[in-house]
Amino acid sequence: MNVSASWHHGLRFLGKADNGIEIPIGTDPGGDGTPEGISPLELTAISLAGCTAMDVISILTKKKQEVTSFEVKVHAEQAAEFPKVITHMVITYLVTGHAVEEIAVVRAIELSETKYCPVQAMLGKVVPIEMIYEIFEAEESGRGRLTKRGKYQSPGG
Repeated sequence: MNVSASWHHGLRFLGKADNGIEIPIGTDPGGDGTPEGISPLELTAISLAGCTAMDVISILTKKKQEVTSFEVKVHAEQAAEFPKVITHMVITYLVTGHAVEEIAVVRAIELSETKYCPVQAMLGKVVPIEMIYEIFEAEESGRGRLTKRGKYQSPGG
């Protein structure tokens, strides 16, 4: 894998992947709340969310779970002092569908964490990561009714 970050101005860069897709990278240089792009640490959290999300939805689909909506949120806490590293992360899996089985969701999360997601495998070596799941039954109104909530416990911890 080869990627690049090309400087444009100030603290704005354009990140580019091997496949040619570009993403603005930056920060709020003036402190006025106007970011120049996604910060590097935000990209780290987004990478984790995307990596595990792809695994979990793929596994749930293979398990023939009828998922109608799926979202993964990552909350990352940072140290107060520079270099302000991430000190703790919480991944929340929000699964909505029809009769989605809790055991299938837990197994999908487990496989992502222990076998498939390289981002989680790497970050998990240096940052504690908690995993929470919420399963909603899809309703005609378009909303979901919470049916299960749990905390995934890693086999090793």
